[in-house]
Amino acid sequence: MNLEAVAKRARVSTATVSRVLNNLDVVKPATRARVMKAVADLNYYPNLNARSLAGGKNRTLGMIASNLENPFFFDVFRTLEADAHARGYELVAANTGYNPEQLLNSVRLMIGRRVGGLAVIVSEMEPDLILELERSNIPVVFYDVGIVKPKISNIRVNYRRGIEEVVKYLHGLGHRKLAFIGHHSTLGPTSEREKTFTDTAPSYEGTEYRTVVNQDGPDGGREAARELLDSGYRPTAIICVNDFMALGVLRELRERGMRVPEDVSVTGFDDITLAEYCYPALTTVHIPRDRIGHLVFEALTADSDRASATGHEVVVEPELVVRQSTAPAGVPQ
Repeated sequence: MNLEAVAKRARVSTATVSRVLNNLDVVKPATRARVMKAVADLNYYPNLNARSLAGGKNRTLGMIASNLENPFFFDVFRTLEADAHARGYELVAANTGYNPEQLLNSVRLMIGRRVGGLAVIVSEMEPDLILELERSNIPVVFYDVGIVKPKISNIRVNYRRGIEEVVKYLHGLGHRKLAFIGHHSTLGPTSEREKTFTDTAPSYEGTEYRTVVNQDGPDGGREAARELLDSGYRPTAIICVNDFMALGVLRELRERGMRVPEDVSVTGFDDITLAEYCYPALTTVHIPRDRIGHLVFEALTADSDRASATGHEVVVEPELVVRQSTAPAGVPQ
């Protein structure tokens, strides 16, 4: 079954069928209903690779993320998808699991699909792959990697400021034995948080610190906390690279009979929804995932004049959010 058969059945042009399938408002409701009935009657499934407006603009966007199990990435995806649907676009997604080889495969599949724009929300990006994306001639938005160029935009988070604020806050509460729990310490956006911690902690006189790295997620956070505590080091505060790992840290502490925040304070990063609803509610650093999703969509769907011009960079400033998982060192609540 093809587009021409649907058009003939609905007594409209193939262009009108395309407009209906691309969810454009220029089609009268009665005509739209007739086309959709023809689509249903004929069991027509549009070729997504061919769905485009006059002028050849593909109405499918792509997003590649490092870990869609982490609510941070999923929140960005959800906002981007909502914006896409509201404007008649479809969104396809791929998950890499921080695997560079999987990232390469996903990028090449997206390019082969001729997506109208691609959001690459990953940490494990290699320079050669950035160059390959630049040569693809499709609008691309990177997250904390890459350099702004024609059709290439970048959204960066000021992670350094966020970690510095956390260390300063904990020091003000009297904490002098700190620990940092992270993941993938060789990857840019995550390593920046760890490096900022190791740069900042010793700047406060009398402060001891340790770092432990494990896989991203609650299991990794739990294993990292176990390794830290089994080593004999007893921090008064643990800073986690993200909230997702902090959930596992909280569980390990609880199972060891250690009270949060009476015995040890815990902080996260990102301010995912679970941070507010876990127990105790997590002190964290807020990153506006909805704003990031909106920014990504705007960059990917810019008009042709803007899309062919030099891309742009947006720096997102984080904000410390204090909740119940932190307290003055050694002071019971």
